Amino acid sequence: MSKVKSTWVCKDCGSTHRKWSGSCTECGKWDTLCEEISFDHKVANTNRFNSFDVKVAKPVQIDNVTLESASRSTTGLKEVDRLLGGGVVLGSFSLVGGAPGIGKSTMMLTLSEELAKQGKKVLYVCGEESTYQTSMRAKRIGVSNSNIYLLNETVFSNIKTQIEAIKPDILIIDSIQIVYKSEIPSLPGSLTQIKEIAMECMHLAKRQNITTFVIGHVTKSGELAGPKVLEHVVDTVLEFEGDRQHGFRILRAIKNRFGPSDEVAIFEMQSGGLVEVANPSEIFISERSMGSTGSAIVPTLEGSRAILVEVQSLVAQASFANSTRRSTGIDQNRLGLLLAVLEKKMGYHFHSLDVFVSVAGGMKILEPAIDLGILLAIASSFCSRAIGSDVIVIGEVGLGGEVRSVPRIESRIKEAAHLGFRTCILPNKNLPRMDKSIKKLIELKGVDMVEEAIQYLIT
Repeated sequence: MSKVKSTWVCKDCGSTHRKWSGSCTECGKWDTLCEEISFDHKVANTNRFNSFDVKVAKPVQIDNVTLESASRSTTGLKEVDRLLGGGVVLGSFSLVGGAPGIGKSTMMLTLSEELAKQGKKVLYVCGEESTYQTSMRAKRIGVSNSNIYLLNETVFSNIKTQIEAIKPDILIIDSIQIVYKSEIPSLPGSLTQIKEIAMECMHLAKRQNITTFVIGHVTKSGELAGPKVLEHVVDTVLEFEGDRQHGFRILRAIKNRFGPSDEVAIFEMQSGGLVEVANPSEIFISERSMGSTGSAIVPTLEGSRAILVEVQSLVAQASFANSTRRSTGIDQNRLGLLLAVLEKKMGYHFHSLDVFVSVAGGMKILEPAIDLGILLAIASSFCSRAIGSDVIVIGEVGLGGEVRSVPRIESRIKEAAHLGFRTCILPNKNLPRMDKSIKKLIELKGVDMVEEAIQYLIT
């Protein structure tokens, strides 16, 4: 029998504690300690982390390391290839996370079909569903290839046996929270189980050159469930975002050891599965109403790509004593800050008014470059004056009402000019560094303060 003992691990910083406490003494976060059952690995399993063909690693001089041309394979999905930096890398280990029903399994089945068409053998471990259920979904989205093998199994030792028998090129585990090792005395999805399964998968991927994808759950707050070591051990972390009530899904690269991070790929969920969106800017602003109040077009950056989105605002008389502030797609704290700037600089009074702000299409935007667009959309609704349909707005707003410069302004303006916009309101501090060719594409109006932008467009 293995020796079992309990420790308490902080989900946020990973520090261990001998007993439970309300807050972590290392990072100070509350309600983050989870019980972890540890055991004597020497007694439980003497072949822990061993792959089928154990090879002793030897040091190699860095000048003698050769990069094989076949080490990266395209997936057949242009957006995914761009997101990953040119395709999937041989022996890479990737984590795909997202909310329930967002499209993780559908994405992995679509990816399996594209890779199987290239002659690669794919083993899809569907632990949460039966092979019949997974097959029904695959047929619905048009996935059918003899190189795809479905395995309904949750015990990792049995999965490892099938990997040895099939010898797949691609391994997909759906999901890591349902797979467990029978020799560990803890429930599937616990911190101990997830750490062990992640380390086993990492060793399989690196030693057997099996490109591995694992699907992970998220918590109520939207963060990836499990210990932080899960995110540290993988090569790539891909996260699905989007509202299930909207048809658009955003696949974001949070971590990528083989390419740029913070890149995004946008898909549209249709009856036949996920379809790539080649020009998201045109999609997001296609349904806007010309001449409507409370609407502003803002170019935002997602990775290296500039995307035009519509920021909508509604200012209405409050029905109750306490006014309401609600936002969708932006930080609500940021909304409160911008309302305070408007009250201070323009004399607008919002104490008896409800303010609602939303980013159309289900996008979530965190960068401060959309501050001026949010502020002008609110002012447009408050004054009942529409912003011109051919105007875009760029700029970060400070607490003093000053409009601050934003990075990579040229790529934002080029995207807007490509879609037919004729005027750009931007920070005055960005103008001296602008290329002369940009000024020929679109009329540039530089502003230093919030009052200037509102006077130019609304009053």
